[in-house]
Amino acid sequence: MSERQATKVHATGLINIKTYVPKPYDEPTEGPKLIRISVTETFTGDIVGEGTAEFLQVVRPEGSASFVGVERVLGKIGRRSGTFVFQDEGTLEGKTVSGSWFVVPESGTGELRGLRGDGGFTAELGQHAKITLDYWFE
Repeated sequence: MSERQATKVHATGLINIKTYVPKPYDEPTEGPKLIRISVTETFTGDIVGEGTAEFLQVVRPEGSASFVGVERVLGKIGRRSGTFVFQDEGTLEGKTVSGSWFVVPESGTGELRGLRGDGGFTAELGQHAKITLDYWFE
């Protein structure tokens, strides 16, 4: 942040999945499976737009999972438009997906140049995700 403290804004919204394409790439006879998942989704609420994500997921034998991913979002935050990239990490426990994310520094374009922030998401499998992002501009 600059010498004077940047003002953080709390954003909320929803994500709806448009496409979800899992591709296993390592399925040993013992131990967890490794899966690459390509996702496209729409954002509504304080963040409006479309996202394209790639996730790498570790699926344990009992079905729980951990994942990491990156997602480019094209849209608007507040009155500003452009693109930015989230870096995600999370878990799947039972039917609940939850995780955290942050805006990758220097990933913002257009009016979103200088965007920074962090937040998270929760969802029940097959439902929309509830999201938060506390953001500011450098």
